[in-house]
Amino acid sequence: TTIDILKNTLASGEDVLISGFGKFRVKQKTERKGRNPVTGEDLQQPARRVVTFKCSGKLRERVNVR
Repeated sequence: TTIDILKNTLASGEDVLISGFGKFRVKQKTERKGRNPVTGEDLQQPARRVVTFKCSGKLRERVNVR
């Protein structure tokens, strides 16, 4: 259920903050030039939305404890 809520919220373009864990954000990428590495053919990458994650300071501290 939690994952479904997360997916639906991100699909609607809203950010999701999980306190003590981190923040999921939806960012807009602009259209850009690309190249097919196999054929070398130039192509245009369409604009798209991507999900990014930034972990909280508390999570970063716990991961870096030795």
